[in-house]
Amino acid sequence: MDLVGPVRDRVRTLFKIRVSRGTVAPGPKPHLGARVYRGDLRMTVQAGMTDALWRWLVKTGWREVTYRPDRRQYRDLPAAYVTRLIDSTTDECERVLAAAIANATYRPRPGRRATLPGS
Repeated sequence: MDLVGPVRDRVRTLFKIRVSRGTVAPGPKPHLGARVYRGDLRMTVQAGMTDALWRWLVKTGWREVTYRPDRRQYRDLPAAYVTRLIDSTTDECERVLAAAIANATYRPRPGRRATLPGS
């Protein structure tokens, strides 16, 4: 059992040594099932995501989650909205993404209840 890691984490938090991660450089379109994030939002890449949609998402700040274990908390976009985003035209993407963000929820953790947006 590792006792040093949790103690080190608490000391870093106590002395505010934590450094926020910067935005990583955009990479190639992620593979099916990969997770992409922007701020505290996260979505899973589904089949049908075009290169044009990925370029648009990159321009708006979305990046692939490339580090593990990622312990940050994200609000997951509903899969139905991600499908609608993939099927939408470039003119509709912004509106569909805004609706998806409005319906994003935190994934429940063991021992915690899911929270609704804004609560």
